[in-house]
Amino acid sequence: MDVNFPAQGQKRVSGQCDQDRVPFVRSLGCLIMLALALAAAACGPAMDPQGRDATPGEWRDFEGSWNAAGSRRSISLGTNRRGSIIDLRGSMLLAGPGRPGVGFRSEAIALVDSETGLLGRSVWTDERGDQVFSELKGEGTAARNHIAGTFLGGTGRYAGATGSYEFSWQFVIEAEDGSIQGRAVGLKGRVRLGQAGTGGSRP
Repeated sequence: MDVNFPAQGQKRVSGQCDQDRVPFVRSLGCLIMLALALAAAACGPAMDPQGRDATPGEWRDFEGSWNAAGSRRSISLGTNRRGSIIDLRGSMLLAGPGRPGVGFRSEAIALVDSETGLLGRSVWTDERGDQVFSELKGEGTAARNHIAGTFLGGTGRYAGATGSYEFSWQFVIEAEDGSIQGRAVGLKGRVRLGQAGTGGSRP
């Protein structure tokens, strides 16, 4: 590019040049502002449609996994019949576009009769401390271990929660001292939340 300087004693005509430079400077400034805005948007937090808060009154389907450990205390109820109290705690992860939350700390207690089945209660607590409560019923035996859960409400964004879920329980470890570990197989369900912030009844 050739750069011409005015000769000594020659006056520099700048009026027309300045007029031509103004639109160029304005355009350059707009381009810089646009580039900065795009960079800020790219660095901002991405919206995750699967992690959004559930809309009150909307049915939402979900599936997931639950791994837990705890204890079991059993007594004999005669020949080939036993009663047990089970206490489990673990982590639950939900998946699917309808999941009401991503991860929960899950707790469950249940009374199991090898002949009549299982009856229990469960509490899920999310990262905010909001909880959802449910009732558990099922066969509760090694041959017939299908368990159904019914939501009983909750706190915070899970207040007024209704719906159900189901799974089969699979023991991984059953020690002689009563220590147990296991996981839920085929966990899936659907939930409809009430109006958030209205409280919730505990089971």
